[in-house]
Amino acid sequence: MVARVGSVAFSGIDVLDVDVQVQMASGLPAFTIVGLPDKAVAESRERVRAALNSLGLALPPKRITVNLSPADLLKEGGHFDLPIALGVLAVMGAVPADEIEGYCALGELALDGALAPVSGVLPAAIHANANDRGLICPASQGGEAAWAGDLTVLAPHHLLALINHFKGTQLIGAPEAKLAADHVIYPDMADIKGQETAKRALEIAAAGGHNMLMVGPPGAGKSMLASRLPGLLPPLDAVEALEVSMIHSLAGDIPEDGLIRRRPFRDPHHSASLPALVGGGHRVRPGEVSLAH
Repeated sequence: MVARVGSVAFSGIDVLDVDVQVQMASGLPAFTIVGLPDKAVAESRERVRAALNSLGLALPPKRITVNLSPADLLKEGGHFDLPIALGVLAVMGAVPADEIEGYCALGELALDGALAPVSGVLPAAIHANANDRGLICPASQGGEAAWAGDLTVLAPHHLLALINHFKGTQLIGAPEAKLAADHVIYPDMADIKGQETAKRALEIAAAGGHNMLMVGPPGAGKSMLASRLPGLLPPLDAVEALEVSMIHSLAGDIPEDGLIRRRPFRDPHHSASLPALVGGGHRVRPGEVSLAH
């Protein structure tokens, strides 16, 4: 028997479908993950094994093979723990295989079966909604995923709650869309003495939605003025908040209590590397320019 569970991989800000296929067959006992997994994904088998043991479900002495398709796409991150665990539970008969086929799942498993937060939940939820699928994610990120639109979101605290939900013995309620607390206080323009021309230019740029480039020697007040620009701008509207939150979700620094409400301000050090500014690295992540969007 082969069980299939949907998940996603991230390439920069792009969300790519990943089909998690789990097969249990006769042979020497083994638990193998194939499909170009990185070290974090390869270690999922130990987290899945420990989480199932904590629920009193021992893996049968058979050959278990997990294939992450497409095989030529590099799979990174711990969010594949949950779809792998669901696939194993499906081939064991612990959850109905047809119930989980309509969902996209992502989440990291603790050794006791609890679900830990992962990055990229909001883009994954928007991608799942566009493909008419539901989403399964950790409970702490259910409020983030609920902003994706009219889709079914299951956000359990524990793997056992998810198993009971699919077996019909427990109901997981739909999470509410949340906004992050508006507690950011930006520096006030009134603190700047002098610099009347520069302050006037800052106000015009804010009012007209223009870009602004400041040039001058160190200590002229460029950073001091720039840090006060976000305080002149209006709060993010719904579309802007969704865009900004998607980027910060991929970077893994979105607030746990919901979407970002205030305009981001980034202040990178002058010695920051090129990948840190524009994004990149071995595991591609948004850079300071993207995080300031």
